[in-house]
Amino acid sequence: MIVGTAGHIDHGKTALLQALTGQAGDQRQEERARGMTIDLGYRYAALSEGAPLTGFIDVPGHERFIHNMLAGAHGIDLVLLVVAADDGVMPQTREHLAIIELLGIPQALVAISKCDRVEPARLADVQVQVSELLAPGPYAGARQFPLSSISGEGVDALRQALLEAEANVRARAVRGGFRLAVDRAFAVSGAGVVVTGTALAGRVSAGDTLLLGKAGKAVRVRGLHAQNQASLVAEAGQRVALNIAAERLALEQVHRGDWLVPEWLHAPGVRVDIELSLLPGETRTFEHFSAVHVHLGTQDVTARVALLEGESLAAGQRMFAQLLLNAPLQAVHGDRLVLRDQRAQRTLGGGKVLDPFAPSRQRRSDERLRQLQVLRDTEELEQALPALLASAPGGIDPQRLERQFNRLRETWQLPEEVLVVATRQGQLLFATAKWHVLKQQVMEQLARFHEQEPDQLGPDRDRLRRFAALPLERPAFVSLLDELLEDGSIASSGPWLLCPIIRCN
Repeated sequence: MIVGTAGHIDHGKTALLQALTGQAGDQRQEERARGMTIDLGYRYAALSEGAPLTGFIDVPGHERFIHNMLAGAHGIDLVLLVVAADDGVMPQTREHLAIIELLGIPQALVAISKCDRVEPARLADVQVQVSELLAPGPYAGARQFPLSSISGEGVDALRQALLEAEANVRARAVRGGFRLAVDRAFAVSGAGVVVTGTALAGRVSAGDTLLLGKAGKAVRVRGLHAQNQASLVAEAGQRVALNIAAERLALEQVHRGDWLVPEWLHAPGVRVDIELSLLPGETRTFEHFSAVHVHLGTQDVTARVALLEGESLAAGQRMFAQLLLNAPLQAVHGDRLVLRDQRAQRTLGGGKVLDPFAPSRQRRSDERLRQLQVLRDTEELEQALPALLASAPGGIDPQRLERQFNRLRETWQLPEEVLVVATRQGQLLFATAKWHVLKQQVMEQLARFHEQEPDQLGPDRDRLRRFAALPLERPAFVSLLDELLEDGSIASSGPWLLCPIIRCN
């Protein structure tokens, strides 16, 4: 299980993790000097004797370091919202809560810290504040634990609650390709470059080759740690450290925000369709083509947002939107992302990735919006495929679906109504009924050509394609003609296509 803190600056997040784990954490000199967490801190501890190690991520609470908080929040199984009893709910309490709700973190517990500093009446007031804060969202009724990290009062009760929550952690997908968003990179003497992050999907083994960053530099995994222990294999849901090697690989080439994925999954894109949700507390209407910062995993890129169902979006509303990114983003269907304003000063909302390979044309068409509705309402590829094909007259490239859903073809269970068509440029998927309709339309158009051009023997393939004006690229159209020729529905004389009278009338 991965546990992450959230809360306002100086509310005791770091001290609480030290009380839970007995470890001071990964504080840097500047953090010790300033008495605040600036960057992400990590530690690992068994919550009871014999229990597996739990990973803890200590995120900064200061508003200036929200981008660091966002880098640590992805991949968390449970959030520990820390509210100081003397301060109560504060601005970053609210912003951190909004972020973890947008990211869809499944579980939350609340620690009311510094209880040794207040009277019982004040503690009761703060607990009411927290209950009211959580009531409208997914963490309504989350358990609260009054405690003191100094005296240790209440810490054991929280530790026991974490153990109980660990039994309910949702297993992450290991059937897809390995995905790790790098949050730290450093050099180890005698080993070379080491990167760390939370594995979001799949598994990785020592000796595997992965592609690094948007340039896709091939690196080999020399060794790895999972949950701070040496291992041969790491998988989704674990904190992972990978010792990577490649020709001329330097530490300066690796950055927070880089992704490590297998070659078949590597496909960063600059247009991503999402379902956008604007926070209920947002005071300004969100306008079409607004500039934003997009946070996905540990990556932070700027973008423009094209609204697809209107020209503006009000607080608390949702709408399909397309991100026009200024740098490639490595996303898959179902990823959660967070949007902040152009100056990266406040959180605006977030979204769910629907299609990381969004089209540049006809993005507001009824056909496209129907596809987005399907992608919004279904999680599994097999469930979405029939409806997607119904709105894709030109078929769908299965390689694109592999990358969109992070599912290799050999794991698919295609419904009967889906047809695999082989073309000279690879396979395409069609709805079986639609493929038969296309074949019938070609025969009808060939018959019409003979009526309009009775003095000609027939069109060649390219002329028939232009004449029929079907929504098919040339490789698919040629495959369709080959099927018609093979079953005798049409005939040929050299390069000319003919319509047998018995078939085309």
